[in-house]
Amino acid sequence: MKYWLVKSEPEVFSFEDLKGCKDQTTFWDGVRNYQARNYLRDEMKKGDQVLFYHSNADPLAVMGICKVVKEGYPDHTQFDIDSHHYDIKADPKNPVWFMIDIKFVKEFKTPVTLQEIKSNPKLKKMQLVARGNRLSVMPVKKEEFDEIVKMGQRK
Repeated sequence: MKYWLVKSEPEVFSFEDLKGCKDQTTFWDGVRNYQARNYLRDEMKKGDQVLFYHSNADPLAVMGICKVVKEGYPDHTQFDIDSHHYDIKADPKNPVWFMIDIKFVKEFKTPVTLQEIKSNPKLKKMQLVARGNRLSVMPVKKEEFDEIVKMGQRK
C-alpha cells in the first residue's frame, strides 16, 4: 500500500463535498500537471490511503482521509469542450489526462494545518512543505501519513 496527499480548493471541491457524494465516492478529475498525472495513471492503486488537503483556504489544512477505490482511467473532462479542464490537444484514442476515484474514510477531529505540519520535526522532509512544490497529487511516506493522522485525532 502507498500513501498520498491530494489538494483541492474547498470552493471547487471540499472534504465536506466528498462526504456528501453518493456512496461518499467521487472521481478526482482536472489534474493538469504531468507529474501528478503520472501518479494518478501509474502509481495510485486501489486501497491506497489518501490525505485530503484544503489548498487556497483559511486555514490550509489536511481535513481527513480518503482511499483510492478505482485506479487511473482517462479523465473525461479533457474531451468536454464545455469543461474548464478541456484540452484541445487531447485525443480519445490516446488520452493525455487521467483520474482516479476516491472514497471518504474519516474526518479528522481537528484539521491539521500547514503551519502545524511545518512545525513538526517529523514532517520537515514532507514533499508538501518542500520549497516551490505546487503538485496537487503527491506521495507521502507512511511515517508522515501516520503522524498527520495522529495529529488529526487530537481535540
